[in-house]
Amino acid sequence: MSYLAPAEFVTKMVDAGESKVFMSTRDTLIRAYMAGAILALAAAFAITVTVQTGQPLLGAVLFPVGFILLYLLGFDLLTGVFTLAPLALIDKRPGVTVNGILRNWGLVFIGNFAGALTVAVMMAIIWTYGFTEAPNVVAQKIGTIGEGRTVGYAQHGAAGMLTLFIRGVLCNWMVSTGVVAAMMSTHVSGKVIAMWMPIMLFFYMGFEHSIVNMFLFPSGLMLGGNFSIYDYMVWNEIPTVIGNLVGGLSFVGLTLYSTHVKTAPKRNFK
Repeated sequence: MSYLAPAEFVTKMVDAGESKVFMSTRDTLIRAYMAGAILALAAAFAITVTVQTGQPLLGAVLFPVGFILLYLLGFDLLTGVFTLAPLALIDKRPGVTVNGILRNWGLVFIGNFAGALTVAVMMAIIWTYGFTEAPNVVAQKIGTIGEGRTVGYAQHGAAGMLTLFIRGVLCNWMVSTGVVAAMMSTHVSGKVIAMWMPIMLFFYMGFEHSIVNMFLFPSGLMLGGNFSIYDYMVWNEIPTVIGNLVGGLSFVGLTLYSTHVKTAPKRNFK
């Protein structure tokens, strides 16, 4: 499986961050759009499996299929560029600026949202026969998820917001670990196995992923979920995005970079 040592794959992380900052607007949007769409399909698939089998673990085991496919195809999620792009700035790569990083994040957010929303509309049509019938059992489940993870947090006030934020942090700790895991091997089989594990963990634990939520919550709104766009943005998407940024950059990007690239001087026992 050709495992790469940490010093090798962390250098690849910095290189990847640099390439994303300098990527054209067109390519950034296309890659982000496709990533959001594929991940949304994977979420729909996993929820369908969970509802039809009554086994949430099985849905979590199968959900990483979408994540693996989109990264093997070279598409980009916001959660991944949160972790990779800043490393190029920290490493002082020529031409990398804060504005360049913010531009990349903004374009990827737009692309991910557009892709996820496209799939949300398509799946809503499928689940309601073109909005001519009541939502089926899977669609009803998505509406319930939307209510529980917006209004449900709001009912707890500041404690609910803290819980939401921490779930966002933990989510991108695992998702960014999956992004990095793809760089640990030069073989497809090695990449697949390494990516599968942290993605399965985050999904089963119910952590908050900003791009998955770009599918779940617009779907819930279209399918009769009892919450509003305001609830979705204030009591889920915005805090989740911030938590994802903190989790991926703090627990994955900066920790790996600081201990495998900018290492501290070795101790002298003489």
